[in-house]
Amino acid sequence: MATFAKPENALKRAEELITVGQKQEALQALHDLITSRRYRAWQKTLERIMFKYVELCVDMRRGRFAKDGLIQYRIVCQQVNINSLEEVIKHFMHLATERAELARNQAQALEEALDVEDLEADKRPEDLMLSYVSGEKGKDRSDRELVTPWFKFLWETYRTVLEILRNNSRLEALYAMTAHRAFQFCKQYKRTTEFRRLCEIIRNHLANLNKYRDQRDRPDLSLPESLQLYLDTRFEQLKVATELSLWQEAFRSIEDIYGLMCMVKKTPKASLMGVYYGKLTEIFWMSSNHLYHAYAWLKLFSLQKGFNKNLSQKDLQLIASSVVLAALSVPPYDQSYGASHLELENEKERSLRVANLIGFEVEPKAENRVALEFLAVSPFQLSRSSLLSELVSKGVMSCVTQEVKDLYHLLENEFLPLDLALKVQPILNKISKLGGKLSSVSSVPEVQLCQYVPALEKLATLRLLQQVSQVYQTIQIDNISKMIPFFDFTAIEKISVDAVRRNFLAIKVDHMKGAVFFGKQSIEAEGLRDHLSLFAESLSKARTMIYPPAKKAAKLGDALSNLAEIVEKEHKRLLARKSIIEKRKEEQERLLLEMERVEESKRRELQKMTEDAEQKRIAAEYEQRRSQRILKEIEDRELEEAQAMLQEAEKRSKRKKKPILEGEKMTKQVIMELALNEQLRERQEREKKLQKYAKTMDHLERAKREEAAPLIEAAYNQRLAEEAALHEREQQQEVELSRQRHAGDLEEKKRLGRMLENKRILQERVVSSREAEFSRLKQERRERISQIIQSRKQEREARRKMLFFLRTEEERQKRLQEEEEARKREEAERRKKEEAERQAKLDEIAEKQRLRMIELEEKERREKEEGLRKPAVLPRPAEPPALGRPTELGGAAPVPAAAAAAPAAGKYVPRHLRGNVDAAGQAPPPETDRWGGTGSKPDDRPSWRDERKPTSFGSSGSRTSWSSSRR
Repeated sequence: MATFAKPENALKRAEELITVGQKQEALQALHDLITSRRYRAWQKTLERIMFKYVELCVDMRRGRFAKDGLIQYRIVCQQVNINSLEEVIKHFMHLATERAELARNQAQALEEALDVEDLEADKRPEDLMLSYVSGEKGKDRSDRELVTPWFKFLWETYRTVLEILRNNSRLEALYAMTAHRAFQFCKQYKRTTEFRRLCEIIRNHLANLNKYRDQRDRPDLSLPESLQLYLDTRFEQLKVATELSLWQEAFRSIEDIYGLMCMVKKTPKASLMGVYYGKLTEIFWMSSNHLYHAYAWLKLFSLQKGFNKNLSQKDLQLIASSVVLAALSVPPYDQSYGASHLELENEKERSLRVANLIGFEVEPKAENRVALEFLAVSPFQLSRSSLLSELVSKGVMSCVTQEVKDLYHLLENEFLPLDLALKVQPILNKISKLGGKLSSVSSVPEVQLCQYVPALEKLATLRLLQQVSQVYQTIQIDNISKMIPFFDFTAIEKISVDAVRRNFLAIKVDHMKGAVFFGKQSIEAEGLRDHLSLFAESLSKARTMIYPPAKKAAKLGDALSNLAEIVEKEHKRLLARKSIIEKRKEEQERLLLEMERVEESKRRELQKMTEDAEQKRIAAEYEQRRSQRILKEIEDRELEEAQAMLQEAEKRSKRKKKPILEGEKMTKQVIMELALNEQLRERQEREKKLQKYAKTMDHLERAKREEAAPLIEAAYNQRLAEEAALHEREQQQEVELSRQRHAGDLEEKKRLGRMLENKRILQERVVSSREAEFSRLKQERRERISQIIQSRKQEREARRKMLFFLRTEEERQKRLQEEEEARKREEAERRKKEEAERQAKLDEIAEKQRLRMIELEEKERREKEEGLRKPAVLPRPAEPPALGRPTELGGAAPVPAAAAAAPAAGKYVPRHLRGNVDAAGQAPPPETDRWGGTGSKPDDRPSWRDERKPTSFGSSGSRTSWSSSRR
C-alpha cells in the first residue's frame, strides 16, 4: 500500500500510471488513498481525486471499487460539503450512461456496416463455423459482447447510488432523480426483472427508514418536500409498471402509495390522486375485477368534477359515460355464490383491502376533513346495486351521453323479453364509436368506450334470458338465437351455465328437442311477486286518479281535546331549552377563557420568536459583511488573473481581437465568454458550409430520381400485365377443379346412401348390447356393496366385543390391584402397631433397670462412706448371685458355666496369688470396671469396688452386663 504526503501526489501518480497504460495500478493507488484514515478532512483535491477515481472505475467496469470509494467519500464530506458528493455521483452516473449508450450505438453500427473483403462471397468460413457452433445470430453475439456488459454495469451503478443515498435527508432530491433514471432505464430497454428488483429495493429502503428511527440525517416524511419526493417516486414507479404491463407490480405500487399516505396521515394533491385512480382503473380492468374497476372510475369522476375546474364538458361527459358503462359491465349475480367458508373469508378480506385502496381511508386533520369527504367508502358497500344507486344519487347520470342513458334505461328499468337485445345492439354500435383522447388537463389521457361492449352484450344476454324465464317455460333454440344477435348459441349456452352456477337463472337446454326449458315459478316466486305488487300499485294510483278521496271537515273540539297536554309538553320543552341555553352560555364562557389563555401563550411565543429573529438578523448581518469582504478579495484576485489570462490569450491568438475599452471590468467569466463566442462563430461557419454541401447533394439526388421515374413506371406496367394474365389462367384452372370435385362428391353420396339402413341396424344392436352390459355391471355393483356392508357390520360387532372384553379385563385388574394395595396397607399398619408395643415393653424394662441401678449406686455410695469411716479391712461379704443379661424380651439369661468355677464366696484373693489360681486350671472371673468393660483402664488395675462387686448391671442405653463382658 503506497503512502503519499499529500493527496495531490496520489493524483499525479495515478495520471502517470494511466499514461503508461497501467490503469489497474492507478485505480488501486487512488483506492488506497480514499480508504486511508489519514485523509478524513475534506478538501477540494479529494473531489478531483474522486472524479478521476470514478472515471477509472467506469472505464474498467469496477462497480465494487466504485461503491467502496463512494461510501468512504460520503463519510468524509457528510457533515462538511455534501454537495461535493452529489457532484461526484452525478458525474459517475453520467459516465456510466454515456458508455452504455456508446456501446449500444457501436453494436448498431457493427450490424449496419459492410464488413466483408470479397463482395462475391456471402460469408467467410470462420463466420459460418462460428454461427453454427454458437447457434446465435450476429446481432445477438454483438449484443452479448458489447452491450450486455455495459448495461449490467449501468444497472449496478444505479443500485450502488441508491444504496449510498438511502435514508439521507440532505440528498433526497438526488435519490429521487436516481430512482427516476433507473425507472426510465427499465422502461426504455424493457427490463422487467430489473424493474421488479428496483421496486423491491426502494420498498426495503422505506421499511428500514421506519424501522430504524434513531438514525442521524434520516429523512423526515412529515415535511412536505420530503413527502412530495417520495410520492413522485412511487407514482413514477406506478406509471412505468403499467407501461411495462407488470400489473402485479403496479398493484403493489398502489399499496406502497396507500401505505405511505397512511404512515404520514396526509392526502396527496388532486392531480396525483387523479393518476392514482386512473391507474387503478387499468389494473382492475386487466384483472377482470369489474366491480372494483367501476368504483375506481366513480372516485376518479368525483375527483375530476370537484377539483379540476379546467375540464371541458365533453371530457367530463366521456368520463361519466365510462363510469356508467363500467358499472353496467359488472355481472348482475353474486360471484361468491356456492363458495366455501374459507373462500368467503378470503373474499371478504380481499374486498376490505381493495375498498381501503379505493376509498383511501386515512384519518384526516380537522381542516382537511372536508376535502376528503369524497374519499369515504365503506368496505361493506361494494356491490353492484349500491354502486348503481350511488350513481343516481351523485348525479352521474345527468352528465352522460344520451346513448348511455338509453342503454341504462333498457338494461335496468325496461321489461322487453323478446326484443331487448335487438334494441340494445344499435346503441352499442354507437357507443363503440365514442371515445378518444382527452385534453391535457385531465388525469386520464384517453377514454375508449368500445372496451365495455363485450361485457354489455353479455349483460344484455343475461337480462333477456332472465325476462324470458319470467314469461315462458319453454322456448326454441332457434328463437333465442334470433333474439340475441350478439353471439351464437354456443356462447349463449356458456353464459347460461355460468348464470345457473351463480343461481341467477334456472334453465335447462335439450339439444335433442332443440328447446330451452326454464325453471317453474309458483305464484310466490320473487319475479311474479314483484310483478303483482307493481300491478297493484298501478291499479291503486289509477283508482286514486279516477275517484279522489273526499276531504273531511276538521272539528274544533277534536283539535282542542288534548290542549292541556300540549301546553304541558310545551312548558317542559321550554324549560329544557332554557337549561340547554344556560349550559351553552357556560360552555361559551369556558371556551372564551381557554381562547384567552391560548392567545396569551401565542403572544409570548411570538415575542420570543421576535427576539430570536432579531438575534439571528444581527448574526446574519455580521456574516454578510464578512462574506462581502471575502468576495471583494476574491474579485480582486480574479481580476488580476483575468488580466493575466487576457494578455496570454492576445499572445496566442492569430486573429485580430476586438479592442477592449479602457476601464471595462475584465473577469474570468468575461474572458471565458469571449472564448466561447469565438468558438461559436467558428462552429456557425462550419455549419454554413455543411448546409451548402447538403443542398448540393439534395439537387444531385433529385436529378437522379427524375431520370429513374419513367423507367420504374414502365417496369411496373409490364409486371402488372403479366400478373393479370397469370391470375386469369389460375382462375380458370380453379373453376375446372371445383367442377370435377363436385361431380365426384355426388357420386360418393349416391354410393353411401345404400348403407343407411345397415347403419341404423348396427346402431340399435350396439345400444342394446351396451344396455345389457350396463344392467349386469349395475347388479354386480349392488351385490358387491351389500357384501361390503355385511363384512363391515361383522367387523364392527367383533370390534365392539373386543372393546367390551378389554374394558372388563381392565376393570378386573384394577380391582385386584386395589385389593392388594389395601392388604399391604393393613399389614403395614399391623406391623407398625406390633413394633410400637414391643418398643413400649423395652422402654419399660429399661426404665426398671435404670431405677435398680440408681438404687445400687446409692447403696454403694453409702457403703463407701461407711468404709471410709472404718480404717480396718473388713471381711468381704458374700456376693449376691449374678444376674444374667436380660434377653430381648426382658427375661434373665442363664449364668455361664465358667462363673461356677469361681473361688468360694467371701474369700479374698490377693493380687499376687491370682496367677496361681489361673495356673491351677481355674479361670478367675474377668475384672470389670464400673462401666461393664474389661481392661478399660490404662494400668488394668481394678478399683476396690470392682474387687468387691465384680458384677454390674447394664441398660439398653449405656452400660453392659457382667455376662456380656465375660463373653
